[in-house]
Amino acid sequence: MRSERGIIFVFSNLLLYIHTLSQFVNFFYLFFMDLLPGLPNDIALECLIRLPLHQFSKAASVCTKWKTEIKHPLFRQRRKESGLTRPVFVLAQAMVTTIRKPYGITSLSSTQFYRLTLYDPERGCWYDLPPIPELIDGLPMFCRVVGVGSDVMVIGGCDPVNWRVMDSVFIYNFVSGSWRRGADMPGGQRLFFGCASDSERFVVVAGGHNDEKNALRSALLYDVAEDEWVTLPEMAIERDECKCAFHRGEFHVIGGYPTHAQGQFHRSAEVFNSATSRQWRLEEDFLGADTCPQTCIEGDDGRLYMCRDGDVVVKIDATWKHVARLPGGVSNGAYLTAWQGKLLAVGNSILDEIHSSYELDANSESKEKTWRKLDAPNEYCGHVQSVCSLEI
Repeated sequence: MRSERGIIFVFSNLLLYIHTLSQFVNFFYLFFMDLLPGLPNDIALECLIRLPLHQFSKAASVCTKWKTEIKHPLFRQRRKESGLTRPVFVLAQAMVTTIRKPYGITSLSSTQFYRLTLYDPERGCWYDLPPIPELIDGLPMFCRVVGVGSDVMVIGGCDPVNWRVMDSVFIYNFVSGSWRRGADMPGGQRLFFGCASDSERFVVVAGGHNDEKNALRSALLYDVAEDEWVTLPEMAIERDECKCAFHRGEFHVIGGYPTHAQGQFHRSAEVFNSATSRQWRLEEDFLGADTCPQTCIEGDDGRLYMCRDGDVVVKIDATWKHVARLPGGVSNGAYLTAWQGKLLAVGNSILDEIHSSYELDANSESKEKTWRKLDAPNEYCGHVQSVCSLEI
């Protein structure tokens, strides 16, 4: 009990300590070798893992020892084991402008300038992530956004000015609060590909189409820690506009369509285990219907969820079963993601281009589950072209 009180006391003063210590970093680092002067390192570490997300970059700048500790993968693992990690959602979202109409009427409209926004469900707040220094005209159109560890990656897309297909990789680290450039995606031009991570280290890019609009069977594996791309074996089927998901320890490439039948989606999926496999495993009738798979995601219960025909459905064994009807506000073009037994749907209605966000408790035992609309300032109601979740 005395130890717990000590941790709470030290943590309550830690943010003030960060500010003060950063002004005298050289002096303290020379004369104190502990993480926190006068405290055993295990107690000091218990304080550090309780830092809020938005203080990570400030804490990492205090001294070399803190930076080393906070950036180490075991730091995030210890936060997770202590139940201190928290979910955040990152969206590639258009900025919003106000349109003035006759008789003093105004409305909101999405622009063609996209940036990364973040939603923190525990605090109920929205804010912008720092812009990518190299991209003064905003995010690439049709880029993919994926979370891995404490990083969020922006992969590929089209230059918003000249529509040149890009193979670039940009990585934002929540600990350092800064961007870095990753190794370019190899293998020629690729657009409308699927992309997913194992949430720890690896990212798979698969399918899409090349500069001649030919659907691709090729796939790549990116190692974030080593900043290296590896070419994977080709899939059995061409898969343009496929969806990737990391499900039950394996990468799944779901749906998509071939060059000769554009827009006619497969219902199959191909599965790859990066630890044990050398080939993709084809699973026929995976979706149960010829449908666009873009909303397919894994919930934290290990099941796959997706939007189909105005409903959210879940895959139980080989059957997709009804979970809830989508709210009217996101009935057109919804994105789906999951956290802590809940689902987040982002989209718009047929009559409104402004995007809304709704939350659903997927674990609720009620027969017809109820969506809750999230409050978002007007500047965070723009069109969304990609979304991912992280646990930091």
